[in-house]
Amino acid sequence: MSTEATAREDLRRRVTAFLAEHDPATTDRLEFLRARYDAGLAWVWFPPGHGGLGLPRALQPEVEQRLAAAGAPDNNPRANGIGLGMAAPTILAFGTEEQKRRFLRPLWTGEESWCQLFSEPGAGSDLAAVSTRGVREGDDWIVNGQKVWTSGAHRARWAILVARTDPDVVKHAGLTYFLCDMTDPGVEVRPLRQITGEAEFNEVFLTDVHIPDSQRLGGEGEGWKVATATLNNERVAIGGDIPRESGMVGVLSRTWREHPERRTPELHDRLLRMWVEAEVARLTGERLRQKLAVGQPGPEGSAMKLVFARIAQEASGLDLELLGEEGLRYSDWAMVRPERVDFTGRDAGYRYLRAKGNSIEGGTSEILRNVVAERVLGLPGEPRVDKDVAWKDLPR
Repeated sequence: MSTEATAREDLRRRVTAFLAEHDPATTDRLEFLRARYDAGLAWVWFPPGHGGLGLPRALQPEVEQRLAAAGAPDNNPRANGIGLGMAAPTILAFGTEEQKRRFLRPLWTGEESWCQLFSEPGAGSDLAAVSTRGVREGDDWIVNGQKVWTSGAHRARWAILVARTDPDVVKHAGLTYFLCDMTDPGVEVRPLRQITGEAEFNEVFLTDVHIPDSQRLGGEGEGWKVATATLNNERVAIGGDIPRESGMVGVLSRTWREHPERRTPELHDRLLRMWVEAEVARLTGERLRQKLAVGQPGPEGSAMKLVFARIAQEASGLDLELLGEEGLRYSDWAMVRPERVDFTGRDAGYRYLRAKGNSIEGGTSEILRNVVAERVLGLPGEPRVDKDVAWKDLPR
């Protein structure tokens, strides 16, 4: 029997034994999730003691399928995508043992949700230009600045934060990465209402926020390195898991089947092309996850996120065309604070408007094309006149 087959069989026995000790029908949901983490069945590819067993990532579906079949609760992953998809792998890669013990378990169980304090009014696509300032005072850092486009900040307990701690060096070198408690004094969250009527996003003001040095992730001045790892994970999380006929293409296919009277040869050709492109993206995503299973995500995730954004926008537009006047209805434009984005359970008007943000969030499509060109294809980089200039001397 191969090593992987042996590991798979051992994992099945572990899941069976776990379910025998923790019956989902009679065990409290949170108690079940905590026990699952402690048993190493949260992220099987994480190290023992941190929610995993040190097994290949490809074995995780085995756990999910068996637990789902037994009626076990999940950790509501869509409600904490930033924590699970971005903060957790970054903490694993760069955190101290104490940080891993403190943050990973409540993150995975959903007891503590996370947000991302990266973008600023003057530093979105050019993340290295952030001006939020962190100044060391004894064992604390005093942070002042403004962040924007922060998903879920209104309900997050923790944030991953990039701040400028040395203005006298080039912009990429003067950044440091922190874990910020969103309940600390000086953290103010204000809603940003979107074209959909909702406010998923926020602007966050930081005024004399004290962050202990123990909540610094990575070395002082290594913020760009840590943030790059976070962004690579984000782009894989957004664009690297696309099941067959899911998402916007799945919704579009359903509309096509339900409205035969609106079909035309031209629309049929467009639908088929889009379906094929989505299937190519799905298969490419499979390859990407196989690569991820044996190491850290690379810049290839940028290409997946690019494809995801384009397909979602084109599919939502074609969906409106198929629906005709029915697609013009918009059920609710009230200003609400949704727990998560719902692309498939809302009306066509919402999907069309919300998809416009797909080419901005998680890295703009223009920036991602540069990443793919330079870091995947090896093409010459764009001229950068500021790369050797101290941040404090840059025109702003």
